[in-house]
Amino acid sequence: MNDSTTAGVVGMPDLVSSCRPQDDRQLETWGARLDALGASAAHRDRVLRLWSQGLPQTHGKRRLEDFLPRRLREALPEVTAGLDRLVQLQAMHPAADGSARLLVALPDGQTVDSVLLPRDGVCVSTQVGCAVGCTFCMTGVGGLQRQLGSAEIVAQVALARRHRPVRRVVFMGMGEPSHNLDAVMSAITLLGQLGGVGHKSLVFSTVGDERAFQRLRLGPVKPALALSLHSTQTERRAQLLPRAPRWDPAELVERADAYARETGYPVQYQWTLLAGVNDGDDELDGLRRLLAGRFGMLNLIPWNDVPGLQLRRPDPERAVALTRALNRAGILTRLRHSAGQDVDGGCGQLRARSAPVRVVRRPSVAADH
Repeated sequence: MNDSTTAGVVGMPDLVSSCRPQDDRQLETWGARLDALGASAAHRDRVLRLWSQGLPQTHGKRRLEDFLPRRLREALPEVTAGLDRLVQLQAMHPAADGSARLLVALPDGQTVDSVLLPRDGVCVSTQVGCAVGCTFCMTGVGGLQRQLGSAEIVAQVALARRHRPVRRVVFMGMGEPSHNLDAVMSAITLLGQLGGVGHKSLVFSTVGDERAFQRLRLGPVKPALALSLHSTQTERRAQLLPRAPRWDPAELVERADAYARETGYPVQYQWTLLAGVNDGDDELDGLRRLLAGRFGMLNLIPWNDVPGLQLRRPDPERAVALTRALNRAGILTRLRHSAGQDVDGGCGQLRARSAPVRVVRRPSVAADH
């Protein structure tokens, strides 16, 4: 490789500029740069393992000079600085539920949201913006801005671990993971192999994409699956998720269930409750039909208010009644709340507050009256 571009250490490549932000092989590029500094596979894995676990490169009892090559050892400060520059904490908003919303700055000035979750979890973003355009989500209001690189995704976990332990990573932040599949799967592989996160504690969320169903079962790390369902009716789901692949919900559930049984990890079916839209008895009947006997659980999530969007949260009594009715029908259902509601921390809201985006008016969603 050409060492003519140097930074800090003589003969060291410029790690940051060579690892482009939108590169889905960003992690592989970092590995190649470490190799160029004389790292063996074990050395490379050690650097990436400590970084992804939020630990300093001096962590451990052994002295670095006892086992790291000199060139790599001398370059470690610059390597660490480069990895740390992948994401920068711009703002933190702790919430009463024990979560904390993070506004994270990227090297090109773009920002994304991450969330520290209760019980040692973190929710990470995979794109700046989103192309799916869900009618209830702030992230999709401004469309897709760019992809995140695989290292930028892992860097959100490393950042979170500087603030609290992380044993669970959910890919449910800004973006649709199946639209950035190579980068997301690269991040999942590193976190599952070096990052100290159990495979079932890595949760890949999707609106449903054939590429994702094919790819997930082929990787060395097979994550758990979360499926954004939101309606049991094809037309209504298409209105709620206007640019998602057009699936019959029954077929979509069938594909998700097959993956769950193959991996042994139950599907998490996600359902954003919208008053007068998908909280009626017709959807209750549809869920009883679709999810009966399935290997999974349903998360009912009352909508987090987003300024400018003409939707409403259901009454608490209605949300509780739906949860009880589904559990009585034998469908494991939990009533959950979007983390950080008291700080207006729904997905994409922190980014929108820091850099307001124009709300694109969409056709209204058919409601039940």
